Amino acid sequence: MQANRLPVLILVLSILYIFIIPQEPLAFKLFFKLIPMALIIIYAFYQTPKQKTIVHWLILIGLFFCSIGDGTIQWFVVGLSAFLIGHLFYLTGFVSQWKFSKWRVASIIPIGIYAWIMGNELVQAIANSEDTYLVIPVIIYIAAIASMAWFAIMTGNIFASIGSILFVISDSILAWNMFVSPVNYEHVFVMVTYYAAQFFIAHSLRSLGGKHTRIVW
Repeated sequence: MQANRLPVLILVLSILYIFIIPQEPLAFKLFFKLIPMALIIIYAFYQTPKQKTIVHWLILIGLFFCSIGDGTIQWFVVGLSAFLIGHLFYLTGFVSQWKFSKWRVASIIPIGIYAWIMGNELVQAIANSEDTYLVIPVIIYIAAIASMAWFAIMTGNIFASIGSILFVISDSILAWNMFVSPVNYEHVFVMVTYYAAQFFIAHSLRSLGGKHTRIVW
């Protein structure tokens, strides 16, 4: 399979899953849900050199664990745990690519404010529900994904930055719909931003951790 054809195939199969595949049976739905992620992981491999660095492997492993989370999110704690592990791998990879800039450092302010506001809304909603045991896991997850987004921005890599921000948006819509109030077209918004996030993170491997030209901002 040629690497330059993969983005088109990923796009087509993502649209197929989001807009056409029926909700039932569940196994059939999950199968088509995971195909775009499998292709994104293959695409990520194409973006790395034969001699992969630790950064490449950390991001690739993160993609793998996120795909597990994607397939198990209906069992919320299992899926959340897999996504958390994925974010920790992403975070570790991005930390090693830190490129100092006072403007990028300053991005911790809006990220922190957003994480605080979103976290406060989610914690209050969960505390008032029957799922109070989820308060601590959700707080940990919010801290992890917010940190991942900030460290992605600190790499100076535009693709990693866009991917991480889209991931935050996707998870925010999912969590808001699940715990706070219904979001119209939640499934569409969550999956579009999710697939786009993972694709951009995969594409960032072209210029992370190697001798490739680094695309920075």
